[in-house]
Amino acid sequence: MEEEKKIKEAEILKEELENQEEEIFVEKEQSVEELLISSVEEKEHKIKNLISGVILLTGLFVGSLFVDIIQLMRGGGFSQHALESTEVFQSSGKTWVAYSEPIVTVKVVTDSSCGDACRPDEVLVGLKGALPTMLTEKIEADSAEGKKMISQLKIKSLPSFVFSKEIEKTELFSKAQPFLEQQGDLYVIKSAEAGFPIGKYVVSPEVSQDDIKFGPDDSKIKLVVFSYLQNPADKKFYQEIISPIMKEYGNNVQVVFKNYYPASSTQGAQAAMAGKCANAQGKFLPYAEKLFATQAVWGKLKDANSVFKGYAATLRLNLVDFGKCLDSKQFQSQLESSLKEGQSFGIQATPAMFIGSDLQVTTATYEEIKNVLDQQLK
Repeated sequence: MEEEKKIKEAEILKEELENQEEEIFVEKEQSVEELLISSVEEKEHKIKNLISGVILLTGLFVGSLFVDIIQLMRGGGFSQHALESTEVFQSSGKTWVAYSEPIVTVKVVTDSSCGDACRPDEVLVGLKGALPTMLTEKIEADSAEGKKMISQLKIKSLPSFVFSKEIEKTELFSKAQPFLEQQGDLYVIKSAEAGFPIGKYVVSPEVSQDDIKFGPDDSKIKLVVFSYLQNPADKKFYQEIISPIMKEYGNNVQVVFKNYYPASSTQGAQAAMAGKCANAQGKFLPYAEKLFATQAVWGKLKDANSVFKGYAATLRLNLVDFGKCLDSKQFQSQLESSLKEGQSFGIQATPAMFIGSDLQVTTATYEEIKNVLDQQLK
């Protein structure tokens, strides 16, 4: 009996030990699981804290620094807030300066085939100094846009500079306005009057019924001469170039005379008026030849009108009509129009002769001018 009791106690003890081992194993399993869960939770917590930190820093950057978060990731960019509060800053080796003036677009109409004469670079450098917010765009004259601009904006020469309406809001505008011609919402620089170099002309001087002209209106070639009757160089040019052309080419060429004299020349203005009055009676050429031949006489007088009336008598003009015309300055408005036209083409000195839209070199010989005419008549 006693042995059976001991065996039973031993079995009970063994069972208790097995139960304890099972509980210990379960506890260990629970501890490992809890540890893993704790580690994951801690990691998630850290990630959440990191995201919160990034969001916070992003807010700070956007609010007070130049960099915004997307551009920060790309390595560049500036916030609107910061740009509005700074005058000068540096980035990527460049210095940026803030301007209160708007961006002004300048379209440059030019002709690359014209070579250096039509290059706008030097003018653009000067304009950039006076207008630092300027953006430029080059337009070829023979392109569809170039042809349209030349026609609509009445462009006479190349290169031509066309400003957007924003130039009105710049300090330069008030100073440059006398040299700007408004065309709708755009402004075209009067290149000749502004003293800009002219590479080539794209139009020829207009010929109207008010002009002094010889040869039919439908002539293939129009030769326009800006002339100053008091100038010895104009006398020589008429004798050696113009007169021979008229004799040799006849009706194949229309020759047009436009008066162009210094505003300060009293005698030049009076001579131009006398020539117009003689032309009204169909006697311009003989009268002009008389004026050229006697430049040394009337050119020294303060008032040469009496002498001019004497020349009219010599050439058998109607003296009454001639005198009224001269004294009343009958063609004053036409003379002023010729002067303005010459200025718009940048005429600096006379004689100045156009064959079509090409301004000829006045030092050219008759043979050189003849070659130009012959080429155009082919």
